[in-house]
Amino acid sequence: MGYLDNSSITVDAILTKKGRELLSRNDGSFNITSFALADDEIDYSLYNENHPNGSQYAGEAIENMPILEAFPDENNIMKHKLVTLNRNITKIPIISITNQSPNLNKGGIGNLNPITINLDGTSTQIEPSGYIFTVKDRRLFSSFQGSGQGTSQSGTTTPIYGTVAVSETVIGDSLSFTAISTDSLFGTNTQLVTTITIEGRDTGARATVPVTINKTTSGASQFATGTTANEAK
Repeated sequence: MGYLDNSSITVDAILTKKGRELLSRNDGSFNITSFALADDEIDYSLYNENHPNGSQYAGEAIENMPILEAFPDENNIMKHKLVTLNRNITKIPIISITNQSPNLNKGGIGNLNPITINLDGTSTQIEPSGYIFTVKDRRLFSSFQGSGQGTSQSGTTTPIYGTVAVSETVIGDSLSFTAISTDSLFGTNTQLVTTITIEGRDTGARATVPVTINKTTSGASQFATGTTANEAK
């Protein structure tokens, strides 16, 4: 990771890990259909309306901040995406999830049913275009399936076998998943942990939940109750 020279306008574009994965498949699944903007590097507290040189210099400190060069780790970049909201909106949309920390035994079945609070500034409902569900390690599930709005744009739901963790993204109003039923990935571990990130397709609100899979064999699924809010800056 490094900094770009911000004395001139620069476009620095690279593929993310997910993009590289799709490109390597060479099966047509690498197809850029949209893009996002983020402001991870910006500290808005530096905006100074009382600048001694006048209001036209209020954003000087922000404009002079160094810009990070592009790098492919989604855990450390593009975490604070810019979204477009209707005028007069006074509340930021957040995603609410009842089953905040899914805890499954081998072969257990789980689901996520997000809703968005403050969708239009006041209401709470499922987003009209659905949600994007991304799991960090697809190997831990024998099935990973979105349902409802947008499922025609979902990624493959075929089980992935291998020694390298790969992510997978599906689209829908809700998500269902089944934990692996074998011991092959556990080794000496009694638990395996990954995360699922949910992003609203209309609002850009995001939430990330940890998913734990126990080596114990049982068809039952366990959930911790609570609410997960979006990753607010």
